[in-house]
Formats: sequence, structure tokens, C-alpha cells
Amino acid sequence: MRTIIQSLVTLAAAILLGAPAMALDRIRVAVSNPNMPNLTVAMAQKNGFFKDETLEAEIIRMNPNVGITALATGDVDYCQLFGAVVGGAIAGLPVRIVAGYLDNWPMTLIAQPEYKSIKDLKGKTLGISSFGATPDVAARMMLKRAGVDPEKEIKVLALGSDAARLTALTQRVVDVVVISPPADAQMEKQGYRILARAYELFSFPYLGLGTHTRKIKEKPDEIRRVIKATIRANRFIRDNRDEAVHTLIGWGKVEREFAYASYDALKNLFNADGAVPEDGLKLVIEQARRGAKVTREVAPNEVVDLSFLREAQAELGIKPR
Repeated sequence: MRTIIQSLVTLAAAILLGAPAMALDRIRVAVSNPNMPNLTVAMAQKNGFFKDETLEAEIIRMNPNVGITALATGDVDYCQLFGAVVGGAIAGLPVRIVAGYLDNWPMTLIAQPEYKSIKDLKGKTLGISSFGATPDVAARMMLKRAGVDPEKEIKVLALGSDAARLTALTQRVVDVVVISPPADAQMEKQGYRILARAYELFSFPYLGLGTHTRKIKEKPDEIRRVIKATIRANRFIRDNRDEAVHTLIGWGKVEREFAYASYDALKNLFNADGAVPEDGLKLVIEQARRGAKVTREVAPNEVVDLSFLREAQAELGIKPR
């Protein structure tokens, strides 16, 4: 009886005096650019969805090749690079995709004003971020759809960030670049020509949540909480145009006009459940196999682990697709 009374007294004292705040788990998340496609984690941070899951996120911009290396070495905990994580897993890196954010690619081919179609690019120079990264794969697929062989008929330069690619285009170092919104709207306004948008040509998962296999073994609860926070962020982005645009303007230093243009073009690409479409995943795996010259068949469970996603969906009351 005395023990029970002492416990009640302790509880009452904690309530009256104010219990200490629960410590937040710190996580580091790599993104390729502070732009509309990468808005998920920025929105989860700004709106407190991470803190609701007792997480404190540091968002770090990294070129794709640096980001996947940092994920594999444990220098970051998570990254949003879908294709790079799949390719890394196929190559033997200890990384996996655990959720999806964008069901398709917001990649655009933007060229010098004199080019009227993709076929006009034969023999020309394309600027990408890095070899094997998602923009590279997207550009090559768009070229192939138009009958241009990117291996034989195009010179490809790896230039890094969006800003570096745009500078190369304006200085005529390259004839065409592959870029994400809002840069496409900005460049079109300046007279450059949009030749193709990937999401109008094919379905292909673009961004998601990648992590280390060690994290999967040691901190499954953290992964589930990160997924819950980011699913909530995606839903918020889809349903709150002005708030999403305001976040994009502040985070990406984007002009208001272009921020709204980016939102309106891409909001429907953000999924509401964190799912990874099976057909799209197969296409990503196939492209990654070709890029790495891997001849063996690659099973989905070699590159993704969606068990934490299903748990997060259940807690959020979301019915899986």
C-alpha cells in the first residue's frame, strides 16, 4: 500500500512540477536539391511532423553520388534518392528503399531555343547531375522514347547541381539539360524550350526514403516514425497549396510565381500513402541493372523493405494500395 501511495505522490509531483520534455532522436536526411520534388522532408520539418514522432531532422543538400555514399557509410541516416538507392543496393551497398514519396518523375528536358524536338539533339551535348543518378536515367529514357540513342548520338556531361546545369545551359556549354521544377518554368520564361516531361511519357518512381540495412536491424521503430511523419507531410502538401508554396519559397529560395507553377505541375505526383508501385519498381530495377551491367535477375526484396511502411500505414489508418 505504501508503495502505491509513494508512486501516486511521485506522479502527482511530476504533473505539478512539469515532467522533463522527451528527448528527440536526431536524424540526418540527404536531399539532392531544395526544390519542389524534395519538399516532403522540408514540410515534415516545418510543420512539426518529425517532432510529433520525437525526431529532430537535419536536412542536408548533397549531390546524388555524394548522398548515396554518405548513406552507405552511415554519415547520413536517410536520403530521398530512389533510383540511386536501388542502384546502390544492386551493386552490393547496404542500403534499401523503405517508402515512396513521388510515384513519377518531374524531370524535364530543357534545350536551347533553336531546338524544336528531341530528334534535333542528335550529336549534341546533354547536362545531367551525375552518371547513374535519377536525372541521368530519366533523360536517357526520354531520348530513347524519341528515337535518339543516348549512348551513341549524345555527349553527356555530369555537372552536379541544378544551378550548375542551368549555368552550363545559359553559357552554351551544353545544348540541353535535364532539370526539376521550378527551373523548367523559369528557363521557359527566358526563351529556352521544353522538349519533354518524363511524367507525361512513362510511370517511374522518383523519390522515396532510403536507409542503411544496419538501421533496419537496429532502429526499426525510428524508421516507422520517419515514414509516418513523411506520409503526413505528403498529404499536407497535396491538400494545402498556399502553405506548401510558402514552405517552398522559404526553403528553396524560389520566386513566388515559379513556386506556384511548380506546385501546380507536381502536386499530384506526391502520393498519399508512401507506397512503391510494383510495376514502377520493376522498371527502376531494370534500368539500374542495365546501368550497372548486371545480368542476373534482381528480386524486389534485394532493394526494398516495405515492412515498416505497412506498420506506419496501419498506425495512420491508411489502407495499403
